[in-house]
Amino acid sequence: MKIFKFGGASVKDANGVKNILNVLKHTGFDNTLIVVSAMGKTTNALERVVFSFFENKAQFSADLELVRNQHHSIIKELYDAENKVITDKVNALFDGVLDFLKTTDSDDYSWVYDQVVSLGELVSTTIISDYMQSQDIDNTWLDARKCIKTDAYYRDANLYWTDTEAAIQKEVAGKRTLVSQGFIASAPNGDTTTLGREGSDYSAAIFAYALGADSVTIWKDVPGVLNGDPRKFDDTVLLYQISYREAIELAFYGASVIHPKTLQPLQRKEIPLYVKSFENPENPGTAVSKGKTLDPMVPCYIVKENQTLLKLSSKDFSFIVEDNISEIFALLHQFKMRVEMIQSSAISFSICIFNKYSKLEHLLEALNSKFKVEVNDGVSLYTIRHFDKPAINFIKNAVGEILVEQRTTNTAQFVVRD
Repeated sequence: MKIFKFGGASVKDANGVKNILNVLKHTGFDNTLIVVSAMGKTTNALERVVFSFFENKAQFSADLELVRNQHHSIIKELYDAENKVITDKVNALFDGVLDFLKTTDSDDYSWVYDQVVSLGELVSTTIISDYMQSQDIDNTWLDARKCIKTDAYYRDANLYWTDTEAAIQKEVAGKRTLVSQGFIASAPNGDTTTLGREGSDYSAAIFAYALGADSVTIWKDVPGVLNGDPRKFDDTVLLYQISYREAIELAFYGASVIHPKTLQPLQRKEIPLYVKSFENPENPGTAVSKGKTLDPMVPCYIVKENQTLLKLSSKDFSFIVEDNISEIFALLHQFKMRVEMIQSSAISFSICIFNKYSKLEHLLEALNSKFKVEVNDGVSLYTIRHFDKPAINFIKNAVGEILVEQRTTNTAQFVVRD
């Protein structure tokens, strides 16, 4: 079996949904499991619904109706008329979330988030599966929550691999073409969980690992893996092949084409990954597999925005040693801060972090009790893999004030105040 993953950009409108069929007809779709994200910017829109639920109860119903109407418009365009069957299916999903929000009194933001934002994938796959059926592509709609089993760490759940593998093999057995969701899973109590933003790639890899798939193809709005985000860098170069190891490095540093968790399960079973353009499915794209050198060998540029740089020093000017560092990392873990870069000296310790869960204020309160803390919020972290002198000069000439610079053999990083 092969696994295809289509992201939100590929299904942002009716033409995108129709184009999936063009891709499938070009590649073949027998013995294929298709993983699909929410349509376009639906996840962002549903995040606004969650925000409204907690901050402005009078607004969340209207925000949800906007999302519902957007999907109704796509359905009408797909079928050139009102299609009551699929409209009723979609309405049932929206009504379920609306009823949930009207009746729950939970103040657990992350739990409510997962129950609401998961709607995007359930709706997109319902529409796409039905449209494929209407175009004579027989398929089975598969609820990923029956397959992917996690703990109850909402918004960034951890996988139960053994349970997941068994569930996927049971649910997929005997089926030839399937449509399922990325990003979503379920906790032991049956509640919906999610795998973190952009987690649909990871879902595709999970299905591939459990099924021993022949390959995974991620269909994107770019020709493959580029050596930089074309929205941020001019004259980017297509990487025709890269190794699992190099792809993991790029993903770890924040390359947006491949989700950081995606590559590890594929590497364990040596399942090749292809990143290709849904606009030009005949083009080769990028191949990721075992032992391949980077081709071409060029510097690769990665940017992470909205970071926070903390510089810690002891109040009595004593050394920052193991006990201090252990305490710092315990607090980072407690307040769920992702550490992006570390630099230490005898009397100071600098860390670049991502404040995903908006707990920076609480972290700083805890740190200030023992350390002198200097905060630079809203900075960007630039990373260059396989840097050379021209690449270093290019970044230094292109960015604002450099607050921290760090280099290893293959990687240079700069924390920049824009």
